[in-house]
Amino acid sequence: MADQPLKLFNSLNRKIEDFVPIREGEARVYTCGPTVYNYQHIGNMRAYVFADTLGRTLSHRGLKLSHVINITDVGHLTSDADAGDDKMEKAAAAAGKSAWDIARYYQEVFEADLDRLNVRKPAHPRATDYVESMIEWGKQMQEKHCYELESGLYFDVSTVPEYGRLARAVTDDGEGRIDTVEGKRNAADFAIWRKTPPGETRQMEWDSPWGKGAPGWHLECSVMSAELLGHPFDIHTGGIDHREIHHPNEIAQNQAHNCSADSAASIWMHNNFLIDRRGKMSKSTGEFLVLQTLVDRGYHPLAYRMMCLQAHYRSELEFSWEGLDAALTRLKRMVILAERLGDALPQPEAEHPKFAQPLEKFETAISDDLNTPIALTALEDALAVKKVDVGIKRAVVQAMDEVLGLSLFDLTRADLRIRPESAEITENEIEDALARRKAARAEKDFATSDAIRDELAAKGVEVMDGDPLGWEWKL
Repeated sequence: MADQPLKLFNSLNRKIEDFVPIREGEARVYTCGPTVYNYQHIGNMRAYVFADTLGRTLSHRGLKLSHVINITDVGHLTSDADAGDDKMEKAAAAAGKSAWDIARYYQEVFEADLDRLNVRKPAHPRATDYVESMIEWGKQMQEKHCYELESGLYFDVSTVPEYGRLARAVTDDGEGRIDTVEGKRNAADFAIWRKTPPGETRQMEWDSPWGKGAPGWHLECSVMSAELLGHPFDIHTGGIDHREIHHPNEIAQNQAHNCSADSAASIWMHNNFLIDRRGKMSKSTGEFLVLQTLVDRGYHPLAYRMMCLQAHYRSELEFSWEGLDAALTRLKRMVILAERLGDALPQPEAEHPKFAQPLEKFETAISDDLNTPIALTALEDALAVKKVDVGIKRAVVQAMDEVLGLSLFDLTRADLRIRPESAEITENEIEDALARRKAARAEKDFATSDAIRDELAAKGVEVMDGDPLGWEWKL
């Protein structure tokens, strides 16, 4: 199936280009992971659905995939630049717990959310496990690229070529999200090491040549990508907000440490924001949706994955409950069609002319910078093919589903029927009511039958006569 070149949009030059792995037969991908001081909102999770789809596409093309999603458990300030409080320390103080406990809890929640979205399991290294390596990087860069202030060790962005190229602007003019730190040579200079202020004791601090303190946020990704994937590697992904500050700073560190003008990653890819009608989703507003919120409303997590796939990763995606409802309905239809294939053994080597067009459409779409909206329609085309061997059909559909990650052959319609938290009735009570209704209909007591149906409808339950599922929640 995968005989077309994989074309990906490289944020570094704003061009679509053919993906050519550095090491033949391998693909190495690094994804900026979460700061585990809070729950990840569904806008954050879009980045990991995108990265997972990329990884699945690379695997689909026969490449051995190494994928890292780091866990930031130290160093990320409330500003993405060099101002504000450490997010971990602040969250720990607010909760009355240790920063280590906060990190462990929110990492577990994050990993559970990845599982619910059917994101395959990449490596999840913690930043705190690499602090000693970060100190070594700082020591190696210090002479030519850094300078020391009372508040810590800072990187001088004027010492590397084309700083800010990724953001398409050199940001040392002080514009954007750069905060002022007294004594910095350039407004865009950033912390490699932040000293613990005199008289303070932090939960997370280490000894270093520049005093007791903690690494700057940007350093961890350079260090972990180098140690776990090696420099240079193939693809670096993240949210589009990282394109302006975090990733340019990461590139600067890579250039300085590696004594090279290269960015360390061949291709830099960024997914766009998830927005609601109030603007992009952000924890800073204090109001955001997490995956469990969707489940509490009665939506299966994979309905959100479907919603993400329905938009191209570089396009803004507007969230609405109506849109999520439509995505769930689309997923249900696919599951119904997949269920009809039963337990047929897939025949991947066999071919049928009826699948030629859906396969070509799918491969063209996924090879065109991960055009998942079109790939989904190709999957639907394959599911709609009739009068063919079910083993061949299952193999075709399964191959497409392995790229899109919808778990069509692991789901049932009953799995997608999630009880809303606000429901006034239990599933056992629904089944009891349906049994009474069935008895009334057998006795031709249609008044009682209708009354039970209306009673269930008033409690958010839709009775579906003639459908094997029997009933469904009305969301």
